[in-house]
Amino acid sequence: MGIGVEQSDHEAVRWFSKSAEQGYVPAQSNLGWCYENGVGVEKSFPEAVRWYRKAAEQGDAMAQNSLGMCYCNGNGVKQSYTEAVKWYRNSAEQGEATAQYNLGICYDLGNGVEQSYTEAFKWFSLSAEQNYGHAQCRIGDYYYYGNGVEQSYTEAVKWYQIAAEQGNTSAQNNLGACYSKGNGVRQSDTEAVKWYRMAAEQGNAEAQNNLGYSYYNGEGVEQSYNEAIEWYRKAAEQGLDKAQCNLGVCYSTGIGVQQSYKEAVYWYRKAAEQGYAKAQTNLGVCYATGTGVEISYSEAKKWFREAADQGLEEAIENLKILTDAGY
Repeated sequence: MGIGVEQSDHEAVRWFSKSAEQGYVPAQSNLGWCYENGVGVEKSFPEAVRWYRKAAEQGDAMAQNSLGMCYCNGNGVKQSYTEAVKWYRNSAEQGEATAQYNLGICYDLGNGVEQSYTEAFKWFSLSAEQNYGHAQCRIGDYYYYGNGVEQSYTEAVKWYQIAAEQGNTSAQNNLGACYSKGNGVRQSDTEAVKWYRMAAEQGNAEAQNNLGYSYYNGEGVEQSYNEAIEWYRKAAEQGLDKAQCNLGVCYSTGIGVQQSYKEAVYWYRKAAEQGYAKAQTNLGVCYATGTGVEISYSEAKKWFREAADQGLEEAIENLKILTDAGY
């Protein structure tokens, strides 16, 4: 921050180091953060872990959570959900909101602990009570889908709203979806677009795709294929499979862009390789008809089968047609 002195990350690290080496716990935790993020020093996960551990073993809650994250992601240590849970719990029991959320995620996914929506909800709630936006959004998800609690769109919207107003982009997108579908609120495409845009402008890929869809169909905004393409592309370039498929459809039909089957195949393939069934089917059609690629019934069947295994009726029918034709 440079309070009273010229700002210098290198000088900060120098003084953190002097303090940390004398055993001062907050300095050890801060030094670990500097090594983890490469601030004022060359990034080094092993060094980050070394300093986080020193602070964590002396009870520093922030360092315990950071050490847990290192174990969770395998940064500087051998990946271990069991160790991650151990350190998350130590931190969470001291009231650290981020650790409470992280522990909730472990229970949600069954990573390092027996899967339990009830336990996950408990830890998310403790974190949410401290206004941690990610936890508030998760509680919204739990109410939306009825995981570990009685399903309630009204409660879901309540928590999404709380998190959204703090700037949580996932909650903003989810709140937009609630307005779009009329779940827990009066249906309003205009309100949906408002929340999608908030999240999309902060880089949330799901919201970018949803905003693109709104422009494509003229829902809540004046219809604009150019705007749709712009938002689909932003999401697609972040790797969102459904946006990649949507962009592929636009190239295939020439809507909002110059028609190009090769570009369509390019985007279908990116989505298909991530397991997106609709894109797998579209790519299969391209191979079956020689559209944008050289005709290949074996490739077509491969992609139809991938989508059919996910239960997509169109793919099941296409696979049957090729099989019955002897391909």
